[in-house]
Amino acid sequence: MNQAPNVVIIGAGIVGANLADELAVRGWANTTVVEQGPLHLAGGSTFHAPGLVFQTNPSKSMTEFAGYTVEKLLSLTKDGVSCFNQVGGLEIATTPARLEELARRHGFATSWGLESRLVDAAECKRLHPLLDEDVVLGGFLVPSDGLASAARAVQLLIEKSTAAGVRFLGDTTVTGIEQAGGKVTGVRIGDDTVIEADIVVSCAGFWGPAIGDMIGMRVPLLPLAHQYVTTDALPELAGHNQGSNGASLPILRHQDKDLYYREHGDRIGIGSYAHHPMPVDLDSLAKVPSENMSEHEMPSRLDFTEEDFLPSWEDSKVLLPALGGVSIEDGFNGIFSFTPDGGPLVGAAPQLEGFYVAEAVWVTHSAGIARAVAELLIDGQSSVSLHEGEVTRFEPVQTTKDYISETSQQNFVEIYDIRHPLEPRTSPRDLRSAPFRARLEELGAFFLESAGWERPHWFEANRQLLQVLPDQWRSPARDSWSGRFHSEISAAEAWRTRTAAAMYDMTPLKRLEVTGPGALALLQRLSTGNIAKKPGAVTYCLLLNTDGGIRSDVTIARLGEERFQLGVNSNIDLDYFTVQARRQAAADPGAWAHVSDITGATCCIGLWGPLAREVMAKASGDDFSNESLRYFRSKEVVIGGIPVTAMRLSYVGELGWELYASAETGQRLWDVLFAAGAKHGIIAAGRGAFNSLRLEKGYRLWGTDMTPEHHPFESGLGFSIAKDKTGFVGAQAVEVLRNKPSARALRCLTINDGTSMVLGKEPVYVDGAPAGYVTSAAYGYTVRTPLAYAWLPASMMEGDQVEIEYFGRRIPATVAADPLFDPKMERLRG
Repeated sequence: MNQAPNVVIIGAGIVGANLADELAVRGWANTTVVEQGPLHLAGGSTFHAPGLVFQTNPSKSMTEFAGYTVEKLLSLTKDGVSCFNQVGGLEIATTPARLEELARRHGFATSWGLESRLVDAAECKRLHPLLDEDVVLGGFLVPSDGLASAARAVQLLIEKSTAAGVRFLGDTTVTGIEQAGGKVTGVRIGDDTVIEADIVVSCAGFWGPAIGDMIGMRVPLLPLAHQYVTTDALPELAGHNQGSNGASLPILRHQDKDLYYREHGDRIGIGSYAHHPMPVDLDSLAKVPSENMSEHEMPSRLDFTEEDFLPSWEDSKVLLPALGGVSIEDGFNGIFSFTPDGGPLVGAAPQLEGFYVAEAVWVTHSAGIARAVAELLIDGQSSVSLHEGEVTRFEPVQTTKDYISETSQQNFVEIYDIRHPLEPRTSPRDLRSAPFRARLEELGAFFLESAGWERPHWFEANRQLLQVLPDQWRSPARDSWSGRFHSEISAAEAWRTRTAAAMYDMTPLKRLEVTGPGALALLQRLSTGNIAKKPGAVTYCLLLNTDGGIRSDVTIARLGEERFQLGVNSNIDLDYFTVQARRQAAADPGAWAHVSDITGATCCIGLWGPLAREVMAKASGDDFSNESLRYFRSKEVVIGGIPVTAMRLSYVGELGWELYASAETGQRLWDVLFAAGAKHGIIAAGRGAFNSLRLEKGYRLWGTDMTPEHHPFESGLGFSIAKDKTGFVGAQAVEVLRNKPSARALRCLTINDGTSMVLGKEPVYVDGAPAGYVTSAAYGYTVRTPLAYAWLPASMMEGDQVEIEYFGRRIPATVAADPLFDPKMERLRG
């Protein structure tokens, strides 16, 4: 058995201590944990965190991380007392909108397998007698939520890990990260001491950006102060919590006022997000000597600004009238970590082999993410998908200091807001746009935002088409929630795409170029497809983890013997290919490959529809016949004098091409195509129509319909694995999975009443019991019914009946054929 590598963990808070333990229980005890403060009271967020653990999250992964944290802290005991007090979690509504939101959260919990229930005002009062029942409309209860004793857990984890051989160094400052040959070699502490390391994991919390700076890595995290107070003793709680670990009432969230509550014996603790954001400059933090460190004196505990809390104090007295008889005994502004999208930062640093981060992780998810990182280090991947928390998920424009600051503060303000899944940022906007943005605006584009890109969802210029839109293409009226960020114009755009021709802005599709003598070998090794075809071939394939889970799906066009263009999903893919290319070149210098992001230097227009060939005949002198450019082939053409790479692909299920050109020629390319299509009824169409058309065709969206927790066969993507191909990442797992029955499958559903809409993540019931969840949903304009894709038991067959729960209402649906539109691919190949 190989000796475990030398691991150095920076930070002995709740994440670092958990990680040390998770490594030790897996046999990796050759670990050193370095902490700049005293081990008994490190001074980070862990040691002033209020410890409330509400597990429910729109993210399946985050809910699972929280569930494991609860499980582990319950098992972590000393003297018969665990580190988790499972008093339950109660979220209350004081507005009708919040009451509906709680029903949606109940749906999330059910989808992810978390026991919960909706309760009326009387039940809220029974559960938490301090509430004013007349103020409350209802609530959402999760019995397994509760209070984490984070500081105590750290001490017990340190004891446990130390006994297993882990070394902890307190009062020790990290001053540098040592490296050689692109790999981490150690951690410098003080002036001249180096701890040798094969792996370094930064669990430094809000100090994470400073550690990242040591290797030239921008960690997109902003430290922000958050107010917390403790009241005087309440007579109503006198003697109430003796022997109950300081609390017996459910932890409480009053999100309509950005507040939460917990008991501290006979006192109430109140946390507030209602104040203005308070960014913290790390250089300004007081240096507290170890001997002076205490629960009330530590770098992360700032002076209380009472004037900021007073409105929340008044709101608290309305909800909990008993507070009217007491005062605030103690208050402070504690530092927590916020990120541009509110998620954690986890994973490997692409620029330095062996360096990892686990930052912006709150107590709620601490043990779960620590386990995930331990699995990542030892097994190469986590058993729970980390894709939503990957540190490399942000685009370069999203890692600037200004962007991190503005968006992190915005997330603080909106932390309890009711957010629609399509709701865009209001600021910053207009960071990334197609080169023909002016033309999109002239057509009245309604833009939503993703990864900094402005993406048109429909065009007001097409509203006039509603006057001639055939009745069978019109969709039924939507409820207020599913109707947000939706326009009836999308129906007209779908109609024109299916019956004439439409142009789509596909510029935000992330594009990579891979070149060099090792390019083919790299792509063959990482993908499931056979890339060793003649130039001009385009291949749809998957990137797998070693267990066969889908880490991404990509299209790979071979443009030359050593030149390939890739359509990928995100910056995570760019870093994956870059790191793998570097490793390949290190093993064989002659097999080098260069990976570059060409997205910003290029643009893409999707020209699709049954009349697309007629449009192209007027725009170009090149041959676009089926014989000249077959489905899933590419060639270099000239359109209106512009060099263009045309790929015969379609994500909407219609004849047409993805047309790629350099960015400086983008506007002319748009103009030439739009003019050429004028007499054929061409329009610009947006993402609203696009999403409907792609679901009718059964096309999957990675990160939504499938993630690393799913394998190709249960996802309906077994066709993307080249026959007889071996040696690619995940190949051994594929051979096992190919012949192993799966317990689940991604199924297409149609809504029985033909009118009710869902949006995604809703629970699906089979025979009255929750059995799966919706991934994607849309109204199918061509098939004339709302449709959805959902993970269900593999035993579910076409024609079987299910129910989808939407805001507490059960909507009957039917398992349908997949795909619903053009299953023989006749329109695409014609």
